[in-house]
Amino acid sequence: MQRAAHDAGRPVPRLLAVSKTQDETAVANLALQGQTAFGENYVQEAVAKHAAMASTAAAGRALEWHLIGHLQSNKAADAAALFDWVQTVDRPKLATALARHRAARPTLAPLNVLIQVNIDDEASKHGCAPAEAPALAAAIAAEASLRLRGVMVIPTPHADPELRRPAFRDAKALFDGLAAQYGAAVDTLSMGMSDDYRVAIAEGATMVRIGTALFGARVRAAGV
Repeated sequence: MQRAAHDAGRPVPRLLAVSKTQDETAVANLALQGQTAFGENYVQEAVAKHAAMASTAAAGRALEWHLIGHLQSNKAADAAALFDWVQTVDRPKLATALARHRAARPTLAPLNVLIQVNIDDEASKHGCAPAEAPALAAAIAAEASLRLRGVMVIPTPHADPELRRPAFRDAKALFDGLAAQYGAAVDTLSMGMSDDYRVAIAEGATMVRIGTALFGARVRAAGV
């Protein structure tokens, strides 16, 4: 990441360790090495992992939990209680639900939110259309219990990461527009994974989501 940022003349982005399907031991090992931000796909898996982490050697470390999987509105209460960030807000109804449930927990800081944008307009992907992002941003920014932080994208997984560059570039333009409107609080462009993070960094990612390169290939349990 440092080399890619240096070569592109960009700041080094934050690393989000994608810990979905990994056990608490794997998370604890990375936490003990200084990694603090972890990404989970499923609310229930994260609930169990969060509880299990309390008994590990890394329990005293302040970990930051990000939801990076699709969130149904009926899971918003659990997500609002557990996560520090939700990177997959893609509709006003979900933003409203998260805001309501976060506001019911006044001891928690406002929930950091990224707008998930379906940057390549793929029928199989979640995320709002790019044209819908400004209205969704306004809805999020109006909620006192939410904090609009930026944009998250997952481009079409072309075999050649270079073919993903236009999508990353479009995401950066959208992010820049929101940052110009809402100021320094909009500071996070989450894009790039293990196979394309170099291209994403070159196009302006401020956070990359890395799983395989950190943990190795995922082994799916039955039913996962």
